[in-house]
Amino acid sequence: MISNLIAHSHLTDFAALEVGKHLYWSVGNLELHAQILIVSWIVMGVLAIATFLATRNIQRVPGGFQNFMEYALEFVQDIAKNQIGEKEYRPWVPFVGTFFLFIFVCNWLGALVPWKLVELPSGELAAPTSDINTTVALALLVSVLYFWAGISARGLGYFKRYIEPTPILLPINILEDFTKPLSLSFRLFGNILADELVVGVLVLLVPLFVPLPVMALGLFTSAIQALIFATLAAAYIGEAIEGHGEEEHEHG
Repeated sequence: MISNLIAHSHLTDFAALEVGKHLYWSVGNLELHAQILIVSWIVMGVLAIATFLATRNIQRVPGGFQNFMEYALEFVQDIAKNQIGEKEYRPWVPFVGTFFLFIFVCNWLGALVPWKLVELPSGELAAPTSDINTTVALALLVSVLYFWAGISARGLGYFKRYIEPTPILLPINILEDFTKPLSLSFRLFGNILADELVVGVLVLLVPLFVPLPVMALGLFTSAIQALIFATLAAAYIGEAIEGHGEEEHEHG
């Protein structure tokens, strides 16, 4: 019985989530969020290695890992094409693909890797997307991109959208530019953090088999969140450049 209590205490320690505790590195006057930096660089390393393995010996008839990565590329291309348009989507595939793959790998590494085994002076390693700083940064990057896309495609005429179809909608259209990054960041952050908390509580209460279906559901949810973020990012870019082809046709 004592051994069962000891085993249960180890599981509860492993499941405990240190929410709000963080490790910071001081660089001059800057305070860097060490946990997010460490896992983010691990994610980038995983993506770099996967890219290297898929492209080191490219075959005309793909197979194995090359085939898997080409399927991922086609999947991202379909997202961009459906949301931005067949004529305009190609330059935006790298951006949409980067959002999707980075968030996808962040979410899955957070769910699959036992980060609790890595001891830190404070806090613990986790998915970068479970931290609001990461999701806000990604959402603000999307905002910058769709502004840049609209201005690049339509020039100052892009700002006409704020008073269309009537100037009465100006405040609402401006407010929309603030709600887009808010919804993107809080949706991703809330879902990933909630999944980690639910799994942690279930492991704490029922430490054997009950959490496994929830963990499997969490993997599915993590993939869906990456898809939603990438799709919305592409949709916002497509909305920003909408009408660009018609304007060129009129000038022509």
